[in-house]
Amino acid sequence: MDIIKAVTKRGLELRGAIYGDDTNDTVLVMMTGICSNVFQNDLLDATGKLLNKNGITVIIGHASDSFSCFAYTDWSIKKQRHAGVFNDDFSVVYEDVETWVLKAKEMGFKHIILGGHSLGSNKIINYLGNTKDDYVDYFIVSCPIDIMHWWRVMPNIDKCTEMTKQWIKEGRGDDILPFMFGGFSPMTANAVMGFHNAENLKNCPVISGQGETQSLHNIKPAGSFIIGSKDSMTGRKPKAFMEQLNQWTSHPEKNQVIEVEGASHIFYGKHDIYAQTVFDCIKTASVVSK
Repeated sequence: MDIIKAVTKRGLELRGAIYGDDTNDTVLVMMTGICSNVFQNDLLDATGKLLNKNGITVIIGHASDSFSCFAYTDWSIKKQRHAGVFNDDFSVVYEDVETWVLKAKEMGFKHIILGGHSLGSNKIINYLGNTKDDYVDYFIVSCPIDIMHWWRVMPNIDKCTEMTKQWIKEGRGDDILPFMFGGFSPMTANAVMGFHNAENLKNCPVISGQGETQSLHNIKPAGSFIIGSKDSMTGRKPKAFMEQLNQWTSHPEKNQVIEVEGASHIFYGKHDIYAQTVFDCIKTASVVSK
């Protein structure tokens, strides 16, 4: 793994990770989820290593400051933990994804596959559903979230929302809340409110019914939808959740929906299985042989 950099149109330098180099024909650009990066999400590292071993370069596309690691004390377990990002800007998601796609094109890859995990999937849906370019040959959406459903079921949400509004009112939007956002990561008040108000990412409204489906309908390339059978973010029927997303695309018959038995939202203990599933999707699509 090496460090790779790309500059957005607004002038911000994004940093990511690359497995392999530009001598391969095919690249998977993989966008990370909320509070996630390659250093503390083994799913991303496993995917990068397996695909690179099989002749496919992988670029892990971090947004905003998510390349850095943030150390904090989790008082619930009285230990130090690390998070990937605590201050994201969800209003510029399209530009961040586009930056990594353009970086891949600039490097000369013949085939670009765009993937995402968790909120990273919502990010690539937003890009694919709104871009006029045709640089992406195939997509891989894995474990996306229905944002408004997420806000109803995650812990600390009422407390988090109340404090966030108060801190922003007091001019403390850049301060990190004193407890774990959603029970799993520290986050600034501005980032919390930005996540709640991210209309551009409310593109998987299967459970809540709150959001839009036009982005899914506008996606031009074929792709795969991957979900774990124990994904708690998608209600009681994860595969049905993904099948509904596929039905909202304009060509569902060209896509495939894959449920990985026993896998959770983050594929805990099954990172290698996730990586193999992604690789199998790419092989099945015959992207690398075009």
